[in-house]
Amino acid sequence: MIEAANQKTPLHALHVEFGARMAAFADYDMPIHYPAGVLAEHLHTRKFAGLFDVSHMGQALIEGADHASVAAFLETLCPADFLNLAPGRQRYSQLLNDDGGIVDDLMVTRPPGADGALRLVVNASRKAVGYALIRRRLPSSIRLTPLPEAALIALQGPMAAATLARLAPGDGLETMPFMSAQPARVMGFETFVSRSGYTGEDGYEVSLASSQAESLARILLAAPDVAPIGLGARDSLRLEAGLCLYGHELDETIDPIEAALAWSIQKRRRMEGGFPGARRIQGALANGPTRLRVGIRPDGRAPAREGAEIVSPDGATIGVVTSGGFGPSVGGPIAMGYVARACAAVGTPIGLVVRGKPLSGRVAALPFYPHAYYRSQARNG
Repeated sequence: MIEAANQKTPLHALHVEFGARMAAFADYDMPIHYPAGVLAEHLHTRKFAGLFDVSHMGQALIEGADHASVAAFLETLCPADFLNLAPGRQRYSQLLNDDGGIVDDLMVTRPPGADGALRLVVNASRKAVGYALIRRRLPSSIRLTPLPEAALIALQGPMAAATLARLAPGDGLETMPFMSAQPARVMGFETFVSRSGYTGEDGYEVSLASSQAESLARILLAAPDVAPIGLGARDSLRLEAGLCLYGHELDETIDPIEAALAWSIQKRRRMEGGFPGARRIQGALANGPTRLRVGIRPDGRAPAREGAEIVSPDGATIGVVTSGGFGPSVGGPIAMGYVARACAAVGTPIGLVVRGKPLSGRVAALPFYPHAYYRSQARNG
């Protein structure tokens, strides 16, 4: 049965005009690929710049009297250190349930010049659940304001910085450090720009009014190095980059340590706790988790896709594949999955049961393809 989509992004007409193959994703009619195909789109993003419509993601503000009160509230839901998040900086974190399982993963930004606000970007498939969780815990002094009239465009790839900087001279976008954010005037449009993305490449996410999104997208697509990119290549790019996707690597039974996201929990929070499931997560930090997200390189050319069983050389079940496919930039099949911790070391031989047939493979280091995030001398806090 084909899933029906009930919502459209502000760029829907543009996708159709450019010949996209459309399909339902998280209740939105989204472009899977354009006539060039997933492979060409993937490689174009790695070499030049790709434009992605990510307006289906949820954007929201959490606001209060001052930064300390807003940060303290969000720290009751997430394990990251938001109290020490500097203005104009961004952090990746997770909304947790009471057992420490991941309800959603999200980006949290402290906008410069807005002392009592944090800006959220959450997953399309989880925004209703995440917003409901936040609202249940809101004190009277804090408010959640979703931004349904804001569109979100991602420009990713080695030519992204030069392209966007030409459209916003004087705003310093080309030298913004990775995981920073600021308001910017791009071709006359008032936007909020973060140097981030989910491809492993350098790039930006640009939030602006939905009514202006198509105009800005057309200006970007008129640049010689920019092409429209669909969800198919977005997925292969994030898989090569070793990045989690909610509903695949992440769900409400998996905690951040199992998901190999311990890096997203800063030292103060590890020590103090105070977030949902802190005992479980602190225990996993101290003693190691029972299972761990790993990279997988199948031998040969056959891919191991989501749901494929992972077995030890003697045939015992040790885990499951959560994402898998062909990596265009690495020239072969790649996958991620969870295995028992004793089997998680890089180089460990494993078996993969694909359509009932055992295939050999090994645990591999992540990412499969090197990250190309922009670095500068500015603080990366």
